[in-house]
Amino acid sequence: MATRRALVVDDEKLIVKGIRFSLEQDDMQVDCAYDGEEALEYARNNEYDIILLDVMLPKFTGFEVCQQIREFSNVPIIMLTAKDDDMDKILGLEYGADDYITKPFNILEVKARIKAIMRRVDTKKVNTTGQREIVSGMMRLDSEGRRCYIADKEISLTAKEFEVLELLLLNPNKVYSRDELLKLIWGTDYPGDVRTVDVHIRRLREKIEENPSEPKYVHTKWGVGYYFLNE
Repeated sequence: MATRRALVVDDEKLIVKGIRFSLEQDDMQVDCAYDGEEALEYARNNEYDIILLDVMLPKFTGFEVCQQIREFSNVPIIMLTAKDDDMDKILGLEYGADDYITKPFNILEVKARIKAIMRRVDTKKVNTTGQREIVSGMMRLDSEGRRCYIADKEISLTAKEFEVLELLLLNPNKVYSRDELLKLIWGTDYPGDVRTVDVHIRRLREKIEENPSEPKYVHTKWGVGYYFLNE
């Protein structure tokens, strides 16, 4: 199995040193960056399995770095927030982060979150449906390449946005509650709440719908959950 590769970004060098040492104990290859500009340079020039990204950084904030990375990569990103602030968490998800951890944190929790994300990514790489492409009207999902196309135009989705859309598209007209989506996509050990689902659905609609307020694909069953309307 290929060595996992991580990028750790924080301006507190002791934190970076501690995370790096711990991840290297698990045979991960670790690169380190100490400001937003350096982090973007690393992310553009290398392939990573995971990025740990602090919110408060010199030059560019973690939110800005996350947003820019999402323009060219779906690499899983865990945001490190300095305080237990719901707005920081929601903003991180809005900008495309997959998870968040509040400082101060236990390194064992960090490693557990990384392993959980790696398991989900590995599982998604195995196409258990037997379908390489899923088509509905003008929409086409490439399950192996993890790409979405509408009218042959590629739509850039984050890893979680793709997974939500893929699940709904594979089960058209089936309504999933927010709790069900949270467990199926983020896992039972995910510490976030159902607002995570709402944020991702909103972002997904902004990307795939001509008019997000009047969706064609991903619909809401009020008081129940979300579903994909089969054409």
